[in-house]
Amino acid sequence: MNKDDSSSKQRLRLWLQILRTTRSTESELREFLRVEHDTTLPRFDVMAALDRAPKGLTMTELSRYLLVSNGNVTTVVDRLVQDGIATREQQANDRRSLRVSLTELGQQQFALMAKAHEAKVNELFADFSPQAIEQLLHLLKAHTHKETAHEEHGLA
Repeated sequence: MNKDDSSSKQRLRLWLQILRTTRSTESELREFLRVEHDTTLPRFDVMAALDRAPKGLTMTELSRYLLVSNGNVTTVVDRLVQDGIATREQQANDRRSLRVSLTELGQQQFALMAKAHEAKVNELFADFSPQAIEQLLHLLKAHTHKETAHEEHGLA
């Protein structure tokens, strides 16, 4: 096996490990949110996005932010509105566009879930030292920036 084959296999192992880690962590968080907060990860993600946007987001902005289709977001938002967690309002300047935001109840519920979610993530990654985390973040961000540059130049 030449050097290029070895590096290629190593990169493949890296990809598989990142995938395993992501899937395992996501599975743990899904179960945690279901058991401890009677909610789903998509619902939590929508609430998190809305929490970061105090003036609300349009459905299109929400979809883009979460990298999912409008249909996926609509289902979650419908349920949040039904449960009194979010509101949907028509925009004055565009009656076809709806702006979604958290209600006061939604903000309170999300604050509790976010704190517990952060503690769970902290627990899941407790084995990593601050230095290891910084190194991993640096490496992954550098790779992400490289991929974004390729996409912007039509190279992806």
